[in-house]
Amino acid sequence: MQIAELKKLKSGTDVRGVAVEGNLPVNLTNEAVELTVKAFIKWLSLKYGKQSFNIAIGNDSRISAGRIVKCAVEAIKSSGCNAVYTGLSSTPSMFILLKTEGWSADASIMVTASHMPYDRNGLKFFTPEGGLDGKDIDEILALAVKGEFLCGKGSYSEKSFMDEYSQILVTTVERACGKLPLQGKKIIVDAGNGAGGFFAEKVLKPLGANTDGSQFLEPDGNFPNHIPNPEDRDAIESISRAVVKEKANLGIIFDTDVDRAGCVDNLGGEINRNALIALISAILLKDKSGTIVTDSVTSDGLTEFIEGLGGKHVRFKRGYKNVIDKCKELNASGEYSPLAIETSGHAAFKENYYLDDGAYLITKVLISLALQAKEGKSLTSLISSLKRPVEENEVRITFNSSSKDFKSEGAGVIEDLKRIATKRDDMILSPVNYEGVRINFKESGGGWLLVRMSVHDPVMPINFESNYVGGNKVFAKKLLEILEAYPFLEITNLKKFTV
Repeated sequence: MQIAELKKLKSGTDVRGVAVEGNLPVNLTNEAVELTVKAFIKWLSLKYGKQSFNIAIGNDSRISAGRIVKCAVEAIKSSGCNAVYTGLSSTPSMFILLKTEGWSADASIMVTASHMPYDRNGLKFFTPEGGLDGKDIDEILALAVKGEFLCGKGSYSEKSFMDEYSQILVTTVERACGKLPLQGKKIIVDAGNGAGGFFAEKVLKPLGANTDGSQFLEPDGNFPNHIPNPEDRDAIESISRAVVKEKANLGIIFDTDVDRAGCVDNLGGEINRNALIALISAILLKDKSGTIVTDSVTSDGLTEFIEGLGGKHVRFKRGYKNVIDKCKELNASGEYSPLAIETSGHAAFKENYYLDDGAYLITKVLISLALQAKEGKSLTSLISSLKRPVEENEVRITFNSSSKDFKSEGAGVIEDLKRIATKRDDMILSPVNYEGVRINFKESGGGWLLVRMSVHDPVMPINFESNYVGGNKVFAKKLLEILEAYPFLEITNLKKFTV
């Protein structure tokens, strides 16, 4: 394969592509998988100065998992390494096993495409230091094209880790709350037919919870009920209805590979995005003051909430690796930062190897649920003072056929918006802009908009938040007047939003 073909498979810190025949041609082919895995092993050899490795490999419920795992295993064996197949697994578990005594794996591979459609799949790589970053993926793809791989005759074995991983989560809750802390509580899980079904049987039940009414726990890579994504509106409405119907104390929803999660309270109210960040911040900052790192689209109300707890809020670039790296940077400089979290539900705790782990995130919620109940308080009482916006919207604009270089053109638009905002009386440029440009508005209670560039695509997402009804359309009209001057922008979606 040519480097251009392989580079198209890079998706941030993963390798992803179309894996099932359908509307789009398959580009995550057997050859692509084989070359990428062999290159990963060559990369490991250069990094660690070894010629043989034990590589653990697992997968979520996607229908293409069998084919991809088979190709990857053959690549591992033909490189003279030993493949340990863990079966249906969560992405976080594939890293935790590298840190668990009794497992002699040197590295691991997770076959997943997170929340993407059923026809996609991919490869995610871990070493004992953590998940690989974008630069590492570039190096691996370059090695794949070069074609100079290790050779040998490796072995194959099977060993599941999910029981051990589940017990780690159970023990985490028990250490904080004692045995059976969820007895008398009804907690239901929506796994969306992904890999998260284990949580009901292997984590909640051993903690004493009644999980009757949990739904879509069976792995099914066609995702017949709803997209397994805590951000998806249909998915949230589904778990909300189930909580109300079952009179549950809490609802939990995971994405396909369980590195993200969301919650629903006993009334079916969503605990997600800003509310979820506020809840976890309240839990962590109760013990020790520190800095919470989030992505760029979090609300002003969240900042006020965190500061009211004695903490500090740093909005950084979107992308879970970006917020994690910022959290690591702060801690390395001596500034205590216990959490890096995105509004998408990616949450990485300093105490848990900076790993974005949806199941670990939920254990922190469960601990708080149990402790609050002992005091006769509800879980949501922790965030009762969180000011929530009246309106939240996202509009995505693109670049049309007259665009020559969308990255530089988009960067130019953002710089122009910064200059314009400083000169207008109705706009206030945010003093800190790690990503894109955030503009505040004072009128009628205020609000803000954020214009940024997509990480990879010719898209400019625009997030709006208003403290009064109709405010986001007012802000959008002001922005539209400015953006109409750029012929390379396709702003139809923004125009429609203002109507």
